[in-house]
Amino acid sequence: MKKITFLFVCLLLTHLTFAQRDFSKIEISALEVDSNFYMLQGSGGNILIYVGVEEILMIDCQFAPLSEKIRAKITELGGERPIKYLINTHYQGDHTGGNENFNKADIIAHQNVHKRLSEDQFIKAFQATVEAKPESFWPDIVYTNRMEIRFDSQLIVLLHHPNGHTDGDTQVAFVDRNIIHMGDTFFKDRFPYIDFSSGGTIDGYISSVENALFYLDQDTKIIPGHGDLANTKDLKNYLSMLKIMRDRVSTGIEEGLSIEELKNAGLDKGFESWGAGFINAESFIDTIWTDLTREN
Repeated sequence: MKKITFLFVCLLLTHLTFAQRDFSKIEISALEVDSNFYMLQGSGGNILIYVGVEEILMIDCQFAPLSEKIRAKITELGGERPIKYLINTHYQGDHTGGNENFNKADIIAHQNVHKRLSEDQFIKAFQATVEAKPESFWPDIVYTNRMEIRFDSQLIVLLHHPNGHTDGDTQVAFVDRNIIHMGDTFFKDRFPYIDFSSGGTIDGYISSVENALFYLDQDTKIIPGHGDLANTKDLKNYLSMLKIMRDRVSTGIEEGLSIEELKNAGLDKGFESWGAGFINAESFIDTIWTDLTREN
């Protein structure tokens, strides 16, 4: 079996589970993060809504079948204000699946999100091609490294961190309100999914968290890609986990342990509860091992 097969078979099975899910049973909840800021949860990545005086800014949009429920919740929070901007934190479908349904807004993303949505994507582990999305899904506005926008007098900074979760990650900081949406560069209290087929790496992922912490303080409110509303202490705990798990796997590789031996070595000691989400401990160990041993 090829070294990356185990992880991606698990991810494929998870994808099929999502594909068969009855979205009619999903409810959209809203948590007030700050005045006029709301985190929406349903199925997929966390959404952040900022209700401005006349318009609304939205970050991520979950799966397409949930768009009407999401729109209804936004209307409940912001009335009939139109959505001016929709920012994609990366290209994956649990964050961009509703792009087409919200495309009256200006969709903003890193240039690699545009590339991956607009072109067929070959997934080497499956020897399969994921077809490009129609133009109605594509971002209208793209950037390369950093972008600043003004919305309702607020300074909003979009920061790209290469080769973390994917090669198109964006962290969105509301500077004046001390709020940040980190997309899937942060899974609160969970092991992360690092998407190799889309340019993700363990070291780039760690760097993306370290760089974010440089700008944050103890009062920052953090919206993770998945999980509950968080703070800087939560993110520091997350960074510690990432480094410890990487170092444990790296040490095992240096000692000549096989991947099966690593999975059975209890490397998740102290982080046993972190495997209850999308990625369990075995899969995350496989992720790190695959990344550290693969040929460039």
